[in-house]
Amino acid sequence: MQNDLKLFTELVEFLISEEKNNPVATPIDTKILYDTLDLNLNDEPLIDKDFKNTLKEIIKSTPKTASTSFFNQLFGGRMNKATLGDLLAVMLNNSMYTYKVAGPQVGIEKTILRKICNIIGYPQSADGTFAPGGSMSNYMAVLMARDKYNPSARNKGITNKMTLYTSEASHYSIAKNASFIGIGRHQVRAIKANEKGEMLAEDLEDQIKKDIKKGYQPFFVNATAGTTVLGAFDDIEQISNVCKTHDIWLHLDGAYCGAVIFSDQYNHLVKGIEHTNSFSVNAHKMLGTPLGCSIIVTKDKKHLYESFSNDAEYLYQTDDDDFNLGKTSLQCGRRNDALKLWTLWKSVGSLGLKSIIDHQFKLADVARNYINNHPDYTLYSFENSISVCFNYKDISAKTLCTKLYEESKLMVGFGNFKNQDFVRMVTINTILQEKDILNFFKTIEDFASSTDF
Repeated sequence: MQNDLKLFTELVEFLISEEKNNPVATPIDTKILYDTLDLNLNDEPLIDKDFKNTLKEIIKSTPKTASTSFFNQLFGGRMNKATLGDLLAVMLNNSMYTYKVAGPQVGIEKTILRKICNIIGYPQSADGTFAPGGSMSNYMAVLMARDKYNPSARNKGITNKMTLYTSEASHYSIAKNASFIGIGRHQVRAIKANEKGEMLAEDLEDQIKKDIKKGYQPFFVNATAGTTVLGAFDDIEQISNVCKTHDIWLHLDGAYCGAVIFSDQYNHLVKGIEHTNSFSVNAHKMLGTPLGCSIIVTKDKKHLYESFSNDAEYLYQTDDDDFNLGKTSLQCGRRNDALKLWTLWKSVGSLGLKSIIDHQFKLADVARNYINNHPDYTLYSFENSISVCFNYKDISAKTLCTKLYEESKLMVGFGNFKNQDFVRMVTINTILQEKDILNFFKTIEDFASSTDF
């Protein structure tokens, strides 16, 4: 083990060097991937030197998500104390289904969940769990809602037409999850959004009333804190009023930007969150923990037990249900995703988490100000978002982003909203500084001036 730890340290140092000197890895065309890297699994073992060299080649060619040139996805950067926690979780290798095998790690997870419930104003009856990702958090929410409003579905299946509602700008997992739980994709109503990507509560109200007249059972509304393209925040207070009127479960998908709950300056973006029935947030996004670290909490923990608990005498042999987390989880065997968030939170405090969130919004302001002050750019996004969407000159966003990637200049993606394509830059990487944002635009300008589009 000691030799492997030394090798690991050497590989990490190599990775950090690559992030600095080659921040955008040279992409390998999929047609030649298996000819370029030795990914084969052979009968004979690989000798240590060749094994190390192969790993270095793989590291060299892997996208550097912690580099200052990575703006592509809704995660990025590397928070040191969170990385430490994740490495410890790997070494400890506890499964989180029972207190017997996880010990104090259960307490760590429950402490995080209770703290989040307190921050958002949920009562003592609230609880939650860690899920495999944002899509699965949304799945757990819609499943709990289905079981609340159609309890027989757990054993008999769906016997009536139920409908659920989400913004046209929301995450694709909502429709996918509707098929998983037996409701069907065709029973998902896409609610209109305004020019900022915010769900229109009046259209939600109209759609619900139409469905009730047709004999449907509306049961679930998904609101979003940070839409995937424009980073918009739905108006929770308006939407919650509609849900209360019609007795419908309200879930807030905060996978992208739900961590604004930690910021005094920006938590107004989720004003009314205490009126939701469930809330999810990905710490591996705005808080910068290693992937994955997805959390879902619900106002009443009975829904977790009713939807996910199953007796298993071979497994649950000691301690009460509150400390046997498998009773409230989608999974049975489950890695410890809580420790990395706990080590980060413990090391920087709640004030440190606040600073992380505020810094990302500050970087987004820097980017928007740059765009607004340069006539070659067109801005498509708005304040209070860490998604900065724009176009440069008359260059196609898809073409620009693809060529920047192919030429190893920048990792940035493109998006579309209401038939408008644009470059989508996200400032979620907390290690970035103002100079990195300015360098981002300089790289685009230099590249465009020397490239034939």
